[in-house]
Amino acid sequence: MALRRIAAACHSARAFASILKTPPMSLEQCRIIDLPKISDPRGNLTFIEGSRHVPFDIRRVYYLYDVPGGAERGGHAHKGLHQLIIAMSGSFDIVLDDGREKKRIHLCRSYHGLYVCPMIWREMDNFSSGSVCMVLASNLYDEEDYYRNYEDFVAALPAS
Repeated sequence: MALRRIAAACHSARAFASILKTPPMSLEQCRIIDLPKISDPRGNLTFIEGSRHVPFDIRRVYYLYDVPGGAERGGHAHKGLHQLIIAMSGSFDIVLDDGREKKRIHLCRSYHGLYVCPMIWREMDNFSSGSVCMVLASNLYDEEDYYRNYEDFVAALPAS
């Protein structure tokens, strides 16, 4: 088991290094991170350590649940917040948008997290019944960190 944890940490370190080499505020930085999974006949275990399995210190955790069928969540971007989004139960889709292109990602495993860097617009939909979405965030809640209007978000992007 210790070797699996070391391998997972090395994989995470390589993933973080590649994240840092991509252009800022790019969909290329947003990616699935494989979290450590310890299989056991009594039940599996996954753990997450800030700055080891995710490329930031974890300062806040929140979760979405009891999302009504057909409802959408998100519809905003963050100026400086880094997040890891995990489907703890059930499934849902996330549409990421960097102002130039969009990408839809389906989350359905509790040992896969979607890293979302700052300045990426996100919308969440297609929640399955009973789904739970957990989000690990790099900072405490700050309303000033949000773009809630898409036009304002696009206007704040650097010219490409």
